[in-house]
Amino acid sequence: MATITIQMINDLRAATNVGMMDCKRALQDTDGNMEEAIKILREKGLALQVKRADRESKQGIIAAAAGENGAYGIIELNCETDFVAKTDKFLDFAKELAAAAAAGDENLAETHATRLTEVVAATGENVKIRRGKHFALTGTGAVEAYIHMGGKIGVLVEVGCTKEETVKTEAFQQLTHDICLQAAAAGARYLNESEVPAEEIESEKEVYRAQVEGKPANIIEGILKGKLKKHFAEVCLIDQPFVKEPKMSVTDVIREAEKATGDTITVKRFIRYQLGMA
Repeated sequence: MATITIQMINDLRAATNVGMMDCKRALQDTDGNMEEAIKILREKGLALQVKRADRESKQGIIAAAAGENGAYGIIELNCETDFVAKTDKFLDFAKELAAAAAAGDENLAETHATRLTEVVAATGENVKIRRGKHFALTGTGAVEAYIHMGGKIGVLVEVGCTKEETVKTEAFQQLTHDICLQAAAAGARYLNESEVPAEEIESEKEVYRAQVEGKPANIIEGILKGKLKKHFAEVCLIDQPFVKEPKMSVTDVIREAEKATGDTITVKRFIRYQLGMA
C-alpha cells in the first residue's frame, strides 16, 4: 500500500476542487494512483471539472509575430522568476524567437543556442526555449495571432474562405478576431469532435455509465449521448458557447459570418499556448 502524503492529497484537490477527506479516500482506494483517483471522484459526481495543468510552475512569456505572406509564429520562453520575465533582455529575446518562428523556424532551441547562452549569462537564470510553432497561410483566408493576459496565453488561428474579397470584409475580419478570443479565453483542446481521441470518448462514457448505473439501457444510451455532447461543447472549439454571447455556439457565429459575406467559412486550425501548461 502506497503512503498517501499531504502533497498527494493537495495535488488531487488542486486538480479536482474536491474536499480533502474525499481526495484522501480516493487515493487510498487506488493505492496512490492519481489518474484512477480522479476517475473515482468523477464517477461519484464529486469532481465536476478537472484542471489540466502542468505542475511545474514556470515564469516567462508567450509571444507571437507576423511573417511574410500572411504567416505567423508563436513561442513560449521560460525563466525562473517573474522579475526576469519583465526585463528588456528577456523580452527582446522572446521577440527574436517569435520573428524566427514566423519565418518558419520551428527548431528554435538549436538555431538560437548561442543567443540563449548569452541571455542565460545576462539574466543569471535558467532560461528555456520551451516551444514554437509556425502557421503559413494555406489557401484563401487569414492567419491571426492573439496574446492574452500580458503574455500568459497566446493563440494562432487560421480561418479559410473561398473568395479573396471575403478576407477584406469587416464580417470576416471580426470573425477571425473573435475566434482568437474564443480560443484564448475558453481553452478548447480540439477544433471539432473528429479530433477527440477515441480513447478519451470511451473514458468519458465509462464515467457516465458509472453515474447512471441501474437505469434502463435505452435511457442510459440517451443520457450518454447528452453527456458526450456536453463534453464536446467544453473541449471542441467550434462547439463551445461563444464567449461574447453564450446563447450562441461558435458554429452559430460562423454561420452568421457566412450569411454576411455570402461565402463558405471554415476554421481550419488553431493552437493555444498557456504559460507553464501542457
